[in-house]
Amino acid sequence: MTYVVTENCIKCKYMDCVEVCPVDCFYEGENMLVIHPDECIDCGVCEPECPAEAIKPDTEPGLESWLQLNSKYASSWPNITQKKDAPPDAKAFDGVAGKLDEHFSPEPGEGD
Repeated sequence: MTYVVTENCIKCKYMDCVEVCPVDCFYEGENMLVIHPDECIDCGVCEPECPAEAIKPDTEPGLESWLQLNSKYASSWPNITQKKDAPPDAKAFDGVAGKLDEHFSPEPGEGD
């Protein structure tokens, strides 16, 4: 089992999860984070820290495509280990449906 970042992180990117991760397995995209599934130790401390409730265990049904997305972009985006400020419009995007098709960016973030 591993944890995956799902659609609600897109354009929210709160980063509370980054601070508590003991193995630094988060990677930063332009407008979301992902978890490297081969680095995640399944401790689960990140899940309750996410204000957008965007982190889920990969054992939940229907998350296969999110596991693939996390794996793909964790291999090319920079590692992030320190919390940064969320985007100014994060609250407006929290809970919005269809963010993957409408707002996802494959571009990397800045990392640490």
